[in-house]
Order: sequence, then structure tokens, then C-alpha cells
Amino acid sequence: MGYAHEYAAAIMHRGRVPMDPADYVPNWHDGPRKAKYHPGADGFPLPDAPYPAGATLDRGLFPEGAPEEGEFDLVSLSGMLRDSYGLTGRRLGVQANTDLNALPFYPLANWSRGSASGGGLYPVSIHWVSGPSAPVPPGVHYYSTRHHTMQRLLTGDVSGQVREALGDGAPGPETDQYLVLGIKYWQNSFKYNSFSFHAVSMDLGACVQTWRMWAAARGLAVEPALWFDEERLAALLGVDPPQEGIFAVVPLKWAGNEPGSGRRCAAAPVSVRRVDVERSRTVLTFDALLRMQAATSADATARPAPDALGPAAAHPVDPELPEVALPPARPLDADVRTALRARRSSFGRFDAQKPVTADQLAACLAAASAGSRLGGDTGDARLAQVYAFVSHVEGVEPGSYVYDPGRRSLRRVKEGRPGEFLQRNYFLANYNLEQAGAVLVPTVRTTAVLDAVGDRGYRLVNATIGAVAQSVYTAAAAVELGCGVALGFDNISYIEELGLEGTGEAPLLIMMIGNERPAPADFRYEIA
Repeated sequence: MGYAHEYAAAIMHRGRVPMDPADYVPNWHDGPRKAKYHPGADGFPLPDAPYPAGATLDRGLFPEGAPEEGEFDLVSLSGMLRDSYGLTGRRLGVQANTDLNALPFYPLANWSRGSASGGGLYPVSIHWVSGPSAPVPPGVHYYSTRHHTMQRLLTGDVSGQVREALGDGAPGPETDQYLVLGIKYWQNSFKYNSFSFHAVSMDLGACVQTWRMWAAARGLAVEPALWFDEERLAALLGVDPPQEGIFAVVPLKWAGNEPGSGRRCAAAPVSVRRVDVERSRTVLTFDALLRMQAATSADATARPAPDALGPAAAHPVDPELPEVALPPARPLDADVRTALRARRSSFGRFDAQKPVTADQLAACLAAASAGSRLGGDTGDARLAQVYAFVSHVEGVEPGSYVYDPGRRSLRRVKEGRPGEFLQRNYFLANYNLEQAGAVLVPTVRTTAVLDAVGDRGYRLVNATIGAVAQSVYTAAAAVELGCGVALGFDNISYIEELGLEGTGEAPLLIMMIGNERPAPADFRYEIA
């Protein structure tokens, strides 16, 4: 049993037993940048990327038929990056989050993005390793989110090194174009200390799920690899593994790529020398974070067999539980780009006077279930189960339910209004959970996943939860509901309330959906 089991247990109990360091206070004045900084790096702006008609969220979440056969080019890559992690606008509104007083000041402005991120910190770093088939000189590029540009960090074809690092059995096409996703821990740990590994691995899933939805809606495919030679890729990118983990590689099927070009290898190992310069004068380390990086990267090349996660899949829904029918889900006919630009956190603006409709709830539940399969080398097992605490939904009695994805219905777990339970077990002051129409709770059998694929499976567990959250956020925007996601709740109380003591299911996140107060005081300035 590896350290990830111990860390997972500490996360589940942190509402009752604080994690070390319990007295930690962030030094906001010495915080890190929200992106990497490479002095002197040249680069080029990415092209505009019009969004095609018919690329709806329904198609992005629920692609049908054979795997997508479309090919990426520089324009589509630009659009996917802009809509997922690029800055799209400035937002300032009267709401209940604790940072409200700071937002009017420009240096502390809140910039919206398509993907969600814990604490709005966005620690995922995106590198594009391009081979000869791209319309730019081969090399390693860093995606600068603030400028929507590619910064060149290395010139030369090193795509073969990435292919070798992926090893046999890697998902995706044979190619010479890769997106490599790392997580710079200090961008998150300066605020969340030991808890940060739990949060940042969800950020990875939110980003990848945005790409999967965006790509599928346009007839493209994104299949992430989570198992590869992490040490080799860290060396290629010039990062220090204890400070930055390499979490995923996405091979891109590229227009003009010649068969076999993805098998070329560099003659000798090379490394990026133009490295990130940290803003913080003092960079702290946290024992739990260092141990989790070490534990989850130790067997990074041991890709699990395709059926390895079968024993850790979500349990079938108990057919003996009373069934509550749902109407067909409201169509998610907004295009993915529009839905991503509308996505935001409600931060206490829910208003129960206007209940959620049953078809809106059905759409959000279906989206949550669709996000529970991350794809790539994680297989097709549905890892997440979705529960719903219903307070204000037309045609659905208040109570707690489990979603039955096969029948697209609810199964009643417990009757009665859940508002008092929800608010009593929420630690922050930025939401009134009773005012939400429903609170959705994804669970994963974390211990079973770790037993099946080892400590690296912890990254998969939380990436799955992040993908579920991003799917719900985006679906809620498409059906004109407010949405909020939070980690500050007593996990153990949820296990007890839902009767999960014997199932091994871990409630890892809560997702609130509902209508918001009319005529909000909002300032929005779109930049994309």
C-alpha cells in the first residue's frame, strides 16, 4: 500500500482532522505568477479560429458512431487553446466570494477562461512539441495564456523523444505533434499547501475534458495518456520533478503528417534551457506534496492493461431503490465555444424562488455521467457515480438521489429537504447551498483505483472528478443555469448521509446548480 492511500484518507478526514500545516497563512504579496515567465523567449501569435456551425455541446459531450477522424491544424489548435485556457474576458460582479474587495484593482483582476480551476489559479502549463508536419519550425513551445502566443523554448525536432517516452500501447494516433501538460505546484501550493495536490489534479481533468468536448464537437479526437516516462519528459522540458509534475500527453492527429513520421527519434537527449523564472522570493515545499509527486511518478511507465480499472468502476445502481423518472434532457444546442465563454461560478447568487426544471437537471446529470470517462489509456470504465441532493426542482420531491445513467432516471436514497444538512457541512461563506436547485456529488472508489493501478491512479481519480465538474459547469451554462463547485465540505458526513460506508465510494467535490438572482450587478469586458 503506497503513500497515496494515506494521502487519500487524510483528504477524506480533513474536515475533522486538519492536514499539516494547520496554521498556514499564504503570503499574498509574495505569491507566484499565474503563468510561467521565460525572459527573452521569442514567439508567434496564434491565428484567429472561427467556430463552425453545428459544433454543439451535445455533440461534444455525447459523440456518436466511429472515433472522430478529423485532423488538427494550427488554426484548430489555436481555437482549442484559446477556448480552454486562454483569457477571454474580465469579470467583476457583486457576489459572495472572499476576494471581492480586491477584484476592482487591475493587478488583482479576475480574468475568465473556459476551463474551471480550483481557486482560479490555473496551474496547468501547456507545452506544444511540434515535429516537421507543423507549419512552424519544429521545437518545444510554451502556450502563453495571457498573450495567446506560442513561446519558443527549443528549436529542433524532439517529437521522437515524446513518442519514446509514451512507450508501447499509448493512445492516440501515430504523429509528430504533442501537447504535454505539466503542473507547477507552487502556483497552487502557495495558497493551499498540502491540500494542493488534491486540487491541481482536478485542474488537469477540467482542462483535458474541455479539450475533449471542444474536439469532439468539431470531429476531432483528444485521447490523453497519463502513463509515460515522466522523468524523461521533465528533462526534455527543463523542469525540476519535485517542483513540477508532468501529468498528461495528448497526441494530435495532424493534417499533413506522413505515416511513420511519429517514429523518428532525436539522435541524443536534449533539454530546454530557457526555463521559467519564479516571481516569489520565497518558495516553500510541503512534505505531503513532495511525497505525492514522488509516489505518483515512481511507476509512471507501468501503463495498466485496458481492463485493469474494471474492478474499480462505479457500482451498478441498486435496482431496489425507488425510481423517479426524469423527462428527456434539455438539448445542449449551444455551440461549445459559447457555452465555455458563459461558464462561471455563481458565488452565492443562487435564488430558490425560481426552481430548476426537471429537464435542466436531467441535462446536467447526463453531462456529469459523460464526464466520468476520461478516455485515453485509462480505458472505458465509468469511474464516477453521481448523487443529487434535490431542494428546488420542478416535479422532483426534495431528497437525496443517485443517478441511474442506464435509465437516465433518479433512484431515491433518502426523503426530506437536504438544505440543513448541506449548509451545516459546508465550511465556507460564499454559498448558501439551500438556495441551489440541486447539489450534485460525484464519488469515485479511490481505494479500488489505487489497488488496481497503483499510486499514479490518484491523478486519474481526481482528473476524472475535474472532468465531471467541467462537464457540469459547461452544461449548466448551456441550459442557462448558474453553477458553483466547491471542495470545502465534510466528506465523511456525506458518506454517512448517503449510506456509502460499505461501498468504498469517496465524495470528492460538490457541484451546485440553480437559477440566480435577477438583474445581477455585473461588469463584464470581453477580450476574445
